[in-house]
Amino acid sequence: MVQASSGHVSVMDVSKSFSLKVDNEYQTIQALKSVSFEVRDSEIVTLIGPSGCGKTTALRILMGLETTTRGRVTVGGKAVKGCGYDRGLVFQHAELLPWLTALQNVMFGLEMKGMRGRELKETAMRYLDLVGLADAANRRPYQLSGGMKQRVGIARALAIDPEVLLMDEPFGALDAQTRESLQGELLDIQARTKKTIVFVTHDLDEAVLLADRIIVMRAGSIQEVIDVPLPRPRGDLGALRGTAQFGEARYQVWKALHRAPDAASH
Repeated sequence: MVQASSGHVSVMDVSKSFSLKVDNEYQTIQALKSVSFEVRDSEIVTLIGPSGCGKTTALRILMGLETTTRGRVTVGGKAVKGCGYDRGLVFQHAELLPWLTALQNVMFGLEMKGMRGRELKETAMRYLDLVGLADAANRRPYQLSGGMKQRVGIARALAIDPEVLLMDEPFGALDAQTRESLQGELLDIQARTKKTIVFVTHDLDEAVLLADRIIVMRAGSIQEVIDVPLPRPRGDLGALRGTAQFGEARYQVWKALHRAPDAASH
């Protein structure tokens, strides 16, 4: 048996259900139904689908914030049992500690990991520089724009040196120009760090621009898995949007999102 690489993610027959009280009665909600997929080392995979389809639940299970009702999840061949430093999570909103500076927010995760002394500050500064915020190290969150806060969140997640970066609609609340800028920066960072990335989004363009493969989800199940034929490095994302390859890939995702569930190909 070939040993899984450190950034390899495997989701095997995962189901997740929970009880919800409605009108004084408990109902069972099936968030995920027999979901299986793999993410190769250094690959970017996006999860896309309508609200409530299970994208974020799958991501939270990968992070160890939720447990499965059935099935198994591994990262680097090791079963996921709670949170771990082999995975980093970037939230939809940066969730920075407001009383700490940008530098201190990045240092926080490193301190939790046990890093101390000169190495602590130097490592945090290196990752702030990676996301282009070395000059804003001493600013507190209220002094940062939305895009800058998300950069700090990415730096904080990367600083602990995870094998897998999990991203839950991190650019969804940003204006279009900032969003496009951060998409390009994320691709540049991934090219330099070779991190495996699992990225949740509602945006068709974003899914195609970022991903090597797109997992289309609906009602807790995988509707279709689509390979993105765009070469890497992706280069100018604005110019890429005008290519026939981009248009065709986007149309494939659109069709999968609108196809009847019983017509899906798994």
